[in-house]
Amino acid sequence: MSRARYIMIGGFLGAGKSTSVSKMAARLTEGGARVGLITNDQGSGLVDTRSLQARGFQVEEISGGCFCCRFDSLLDAARKLTAETRPDVFVAEPVGSCTDLVATVSYPLRRIYGDDYDIAPFSVLVDPVRARRVLGLDEARNFSDKVLYVYRKQLEEADILVINKVDLLETSQLEELQATLESEYPGKRILTVSARDGDGLDEWFDLLIEGEAGPGHCLDIDYKVYADGEALLGWLNATLRVSRRDEADGNALLMDLAGLLHDRLTDASAEVAHLKMTLMPESTDASPGALFEDIGVINLVRQDARPELSQELPAPVSSGELVVNLRAEAEPDVLSKALEVTLEEFGRDTKWAATLDHIECFSPGEPQPTHRFSSSEAPGDQTPC
Repeated sequence: MSRARYIMIGGFLGAGKSTSVSKMAARLTEGGARVGLITNDQGSGLVDTRSLQARGFQVEEISGGCFCCRFDSLLDAARKLTAETRPDVFVAEPVGSCTDLVATVSYPLRRIYGDDYDIAPFSVLVDPVRARRVLGLDEARNFSDKVLYVYRKQLEEADILVINKVDLLETSQLEELQATLESEYPGKRILTVSARDGDGLDEWFDLLIEGEAGPGHCLDIDYKVYADGEALLGWLNATLRVSRRDEADGNALLMDLAGLLHDRLTDASAEVAHLKMTLMPESTDASPGALFEDIGVINLVRQDARPELSQELPAPVSSGELVVNLRAEAEPDVLSKALEVTLEEFGRDTKWAATLDHIECFSPGEPQPTHRFSSSEAPGDQTPC
């Protein structure tokens, strides 16, 4: 390839981006392509980065803001990966609370660095249960209006809308969701997949590998409302060391800890966007590609759901590193207090000891893109749209 393919997979928090990115990277690698992955978070200590590295992929993490506001860091990450492995394809996973990525990332890459990158269509993943609530098809607990503004803008700017986790809906519910998306967001390619099971991924991945990005336009977006919506979301990243005298079931540890934290968040009337935790046993000495088999991963993507293990530990453990990523509509101090109370309760009622090594808790700052271009601008014109 004369130019590296740049694939960006967006979607709101909890939509399944990380699972999709790992499946995409695995397919490309199996096909003989060199792949570089770029993860992104408002903070540091990202579960997704560690999980992808444990699978043996080359990964760079950009922290401290979205790709749009850290555009130069995005380029630096791509250059570092290029120096190390010369990827044929970059697969980038932006922060799940960000939007306007086509005008602030895809088109600047195409216009300023078009000799280096071939830009794929922009996909936005959709959690079907959350989407049905956002679109008014189901009455249930949801985010506030300004957070939903960000969610809807993500749908609006996509070239491809990918309904993930299709096994969560009945056929009639899925068809109703598809019809509503087609009506409210005309002209979008709409696909249905299960990233976890692999259903429908071939058609989607083929479009990303071979398709062209849409003509695009400047998203009609109110950055004040966008900033207010992001600011309503609390962000918590924490790293802990857990240990006990004897070996025990690490999967039960994850379930118990996530369940306690879920209950405390319910007490605080927080609306969870995504809770993800990983447990890596301290004794793990596997090679990078096999390391993921020795990691436990648990997810919660809605407040009225229950935590689910997406990757189980194969053997008992006595100690390890636990990473917690929590995003919810709540004040940051509510999230930190919920974790504090959870750890106190957990340490009191179990034989596990938990030591907090790192914690950061905040709300995202106002987005300030480095560039903002429309694809319709003349090649030499760098006037923002």
